Amino acid sequence: MTLATVDVSLNQHEIRQYIYEQVNQELRQVLVFWDINRMSEMTCLSKSFLENEFLNDPRMKLLERRKEKGKRIWPFEESVQVLKSIMDEW
Repeated sequence: MTLATVDVSLNQHEIRQYIYEQVNQELRQVLVFWDINRMSEMTCLSKSFLENEFLNDPRMKLLERRKEKGKRIWPFEESVQVLKSIMDEW
């Protein structure tokens, strides 16, 4: 029984172009807003810890966006900076 022979030739330029396109696609999907669930997931902190230590801070309250009885969201970039500044005060 003869096994099949497979020849593979790679074009490095095409591989680099593909990787470049994939990276650019991912970068375009940057968060604009995030909620407490995503915040908890991305910071590896519990929701209750976030509530107690960060979200009750006046700086985070200023960033909070919410319709009446709606879901609370925060602008991603600005709130990350506030989270860092709060942590720097510990």
